Amino acid sequence: MGPHLILRVVAKLLIPLILVFGFYVHFHAKYAPGGAFQAGVILASALILYALIYGMDAARKAVPPWTARVTLALGAFIFAAVGFVSLIFGENYLDYDVLHPDLEKARGQYLGIVLVEIGVLMTVTAVIIAIFYAFAGRTPEITEEEW
Repeated sequence: MGPHLILRVVAKLLIPLILVFGFYVHFHAKYAPGGAFQAGVILASALILYALIYGMDAARKAVPPWTARVTLALGAFIFAAVGFVSLIFGENYLDYDVLHPDLEKARGQYLGIVLVEIGVLMTVTAVIIAIFYAFAGRTPEITEEEW
């Protein structure tokens, strides 16, 4: 029995709950305060907890650094693409009314907000993970005199 057995068991129980709560915050944002930014930080915190308990190598195997970079770029692209689609149809940037062809503004607004929120969620989650990988991967150089 290792010294971290209790932490590993608790983390295995908490990480799925953290992920579910992150998606709850994201999808419940139209009914209550919260949204993509908060949900992205919550989702990234699940990986950070995983890395603290199981180590950076295990975290990098679970979510490789290239995945964070691709997700970051894809999320920013989704956000920008929604704005450019409205520009192409002759409206203002991020004017969601043109996103639904039946001239029902409520549906276009809903679709636009959902797409933008998904882009923000992906970007924020990936940025927090990339920042964590950048700082947690650094090891201080300790000289023999300091030992």
